[in-house]
Order: sequence, then C-alpha cells, then structure tokens
Amino acid sequence: MPAKQMEFAHAIAPGATRVGLLTNLQDPKTPPQRQELVIAARALELTVVEADVNRPEEIEGAVEALASQRVDIVIVLQTTLLLSFSRSIAELALAKRLPTVYGYREHVLAGGLMSYGVDVPWCVRRSAYFVDKILRGTPPGDLPVEFPTKMLLSINLKTAKALGLTVPPTLLGRADDVIE
Repeated sequence: MPAKQMEFAHAIAPGATRVGLLTNLQDPKTPPQRQELVIAARALELTVVEADVNRPEEIEGAVEALASQRVDIVIVLQTTLLLSFSRSIAELALAKRLPTVYGYREHVLAGGLMSYGVDVPWCVRRSAYFVDKILRGTPPGDLPVEFPTKMLLSINLKTAKALGLTVPPTLLGRADDVIE
C-alpha cells in the first residue's frame, strides 16, 4: 500500500523530485511503511526527505522542516498519532502549500489532498465480528488474520484548487470518493 501511495503522489505531482515523509518512528507501523516508501521513491528516482513526529507539539516543526527543505509533496504515514491530528496537519500543509498524500480517508475529510488505504470504518465494523466470535467462545488464536481487500482512493478537490493543482482525469476516474 505505501508503494501505491508513492505512485499516486507522483501522479498528482508529476514534476516532483523531492518527496517528504512525515513519520512517527515510535509507532511500530512506521518502519515497514517507511521502508516501502523509500524503495518506491528510489524506483521513481525521487529524493526522500523525512521529518519525524513523536508528540503532537512536534507536528508544526516537522511540517515547517519539510517545507524549508523544499519538498514537492508529502506522504503522511499511517499512525494513530498522525491520524489523531489530521486537521492540524492538513491546515499546516495547506499553509505551506504542500500537497499531501495519506493512508486514511479521514485525513482527506479533514482537508488533506489525497488518500489511498483501508476503509477505517469498515475495519471497526469488522472487528465487531471478531469480538462476537470471542464472546461466543472461539479462542482468539483460532481466528484468522484478515486484511481488507478493498482500498479506497479519496481526493479533496477543494484542497487541490487551493493548492493550484489540477487532478488528472484518470486519477479522478479511479477515485472512490471525491470531496468538492
């Protein structure tokens, strides 16, 4: 999934040469995402610039650091901390004129440019299925590990317009959710 986010970042900003990664290295989900994004960037011949955030008060400085290093687009990794502060990140990125790609649709609803990833509400609903099985006596170790099979592509046209970006029609045609 992170590699696909890099592809979408490249599609929305085809002239980009520097991609920023807003990371949260204290979150165990970050290292595998980061590694996949770095490999994908290398394949597209893009330079990666990173800024790490481990506390809410570090967000503004990290976005400022990415802007000062002149990244063309920012990919915000999928972590609980970064999701919790999606509105702040979107507002800061927009103020710095940084297009952003996320893993969660919730970021786009908060003003981010684009996301590609799992449908969080679906995951929450699906977890109820597993809770029900456990409450009915199924040992947790007997339950299968599932990963969502449907990924959502969401685009915020209002943010694209504010950034002066034209979203390619092919990208709009692939979007599951277009916010106007």
